[in-house]
Amino acid sequence: MSIQRRDFLKNTAIGVAGLSLAPIFGQSLFASPAAYTFRKSTPEQQGISSASILAFINKAEAGKLGLHSLLVIRNGNVVAEGWWDPYKPDLKHVLNSLSKSFTSTAIGFAVSEGLLSVEDKITKFFPDDIPANPAPYLIDMQVKHLLTMTTGHDADTAGPMRRENGVWTKTFLSTPVTHQPGTYFLYDTGATYMLSAIITKVSGKTLFDYLTPRLFKPLGISGIDWEVSPQGINTGGFGLRVKTEDIAKLGMLYLQNGMWNGKQVLPATWAHEATTYKVPNTPVKGQDVSVSDWQQGYCYQFWRCRHNFFRGDGAQGQYCLVSRDLNTVIAITSEVQDMQKTLNYVWDYLLPGIKPSTLPADIANQNALKQKLATLTLLPAKTDFGQNTQAQVSGKIFNIKDNALTINQALITFNADVCSFVLKGPQTEQNITCGLNKWIKGETPTPGVSTKNNTARKIVAAGVWTTDKTFVITLQYYETPNSDLIICNFENNAISIKFLAGITANNGGTRDSRPVLEGTI
Repeated sequence: MSIQRRDFLKNTAIGVAGLSLAPIFGQSLFASPAAYTFRKSTPEQQGISSASILAFINKAEAGKLGLHSLLVIRNGNVVAEGWWDPYKPDLKHVLNSLSKSFTSTAIGFAVSEGLLSVEDKITKFFPDDIPANPAPYLIDMQVKHLLTMTTGHDADTAGPMRRENGVWTKTFLSTPVTHQPGTYFLYDTGATYMLSAIITKVSGKTLFDYLTPRLFKPLGISGIDWEVSPQGINTGGFGLRVKTEDIAKLGMLYLQNGMWNGKQVLPATWAHEATTYKVPNTPVKGQDVSVSDWQQGYCYQFWRCRHNFFRGDGAQGQYCLVSRDLNTVIAITSEVQDMQKTLNYVWDYLLPGIKPSTLPADIANQNALKQKLATLTLLPAKTDFGQNTQAQVSGKIFNIKDNALTINQALITFNADVCSFVLKGPQTEQNITCGLNKWIKGETPTPGVSTKNNTARKIVAAGVWTTDKTFVITLQYYETPNSDLIICNFENNAISIKFLAGITANNGGTRDSRPVLEGTI
């Protein structure tokens, strides 16, 4: 399943070219955290071992899980919360497919209001978009099949939606349906887009606007945004950006069967229906069903997990984990390739520390955990390498050999605790300022990519010498899960510049589709 998601992200360039965002609310970056909705408590007071949370964090860092944030709630109390700098409590974060669980929630509201039924045929909502000779299986497709990813398609329809530049609903309805709906599970982000489009059809509002008075305002979720298609419909299956606390709020709403602050916000019937087993997952050859959290069954845009948890999740490690048995919610944002590994660490290190009742105070581990949570960072560790090379190359212009990016010059300049990195072409110039042993905020297009549709993105940047001849710049796109490395190797008045996705580097990989630039002084 994670492979399908990576292919979708790669094919549609989500987070690089992006789509329109609507609506967007002003938000001060790196401001002081807003007051939390949830009460706070020590882990032991809520029956969780501080040592187990600390063990999970330490193992996650050692295992290169790329965590950006962690929020653990037990009995309605926050017992642990941490953000890896530059990520902060008040920064929104791309959810990728975790957006789907919010879309499912909108369907629940619409069902309760009599606007639709999960048994409704989807063709009734789009009479003008149906092909001239629709296939029988298309006519049989119902809302519940969109919810359970059992539309009958052989491949995710979101890719063609993005590539063909047509009306997305028409593209979906014209895609061949090769299986009887309800009989074949295939993770289909296009199906979730159709749920969003249905909400717009029956309510006259975008998914975002429909959810605002029903979900976002009651739960105190604000300062967020959601991408829209060329037709102005929220993308549904991806593109929502919220804060880590907002992920936890959704989890708490479902944990409490739709209750929030003593009020029934979401019907309890939907909170139950949406998170209980509906269909089996398609078996993956060589995958052990007993240890895979992608083989425990699918619900209404939620997954079932081992240990009787359920979850919403998104590519690269965005999680909302919920256990009604343990009265626990765990929210995680990250940049990780192996999403199962993160869940394994939760089950192996964090879960054993969750006990039925209050635990004795553990001052030593509480203090150690508090200190750890206060000092989390993704900032590359400072080294003593490269001082001679730095003096030799600083301010020098390197003439770059012919390349697909038409870059002909590179310049790197060191000044006290700041480094300036410049790539020049006949009609382009990319400037990145990075800190030495600190992050520096800025904006830049994705490096190593053609300038076409490559818009500037918010970043923080830091550089470090990893050897006497290698200087590595880390770019963290801090409202997304993504990061990039620019690896500069210097040897005999020559430079080699390699671009590498952070997620690839964390997984021990070295390959990237972007060209390597080479040049000399």
